[in-house]
Amino acid sequence: MEFNLLAVILATVAGFAIGGIWFGPKTFFPVWWKLMGKSADENPGTESMGMVFGLTALGAITQATVMGLVLPLISDAVGGLDWFGGLATGALLGLGFSAATSLSHKLFGGFGLKVWILEVGQDIVSLAAMGAVIAAFL
Repeated sequence: MEFNLLAVILATVAGFAIGGIWFGPKTFFPVWWKLMGKSADENPGTESMGMVFGLTALGAITQATVMGLVLPLISDAVGGLDWFGGLATGALLGLGFSAATSLSHKLFGGFGLKVWILEVGQDIVSLAAMGAVIAAFL
């Protein structure tokens, strides 16, 4: 099995950047924050922002590393995988695991479908991009 550290690093950067853009102050953050029941004067994060960003980066590293381990297995099983196959695989993993898992958490937590859609939308796009980056190196 092949593991490409450069691909994983680039996929991590892509996933982290997509999250930053997706939940940026000029994109979906204001809508998401309001849907979460928060006011504009409340600060995000219950811990220090260094910890929030550090753990978010750790999550992106973990996702990219797992993708970097899974995609070569899939590529070997199907006889090759290009960037589009990686993109599709990442999106399907996002839909099947992130979206399906978090749905009940958001609904039982009282956050509703709109919050869930915004959050999993970012998960699916990030995982699709990670898959495309990693598969491009296979």
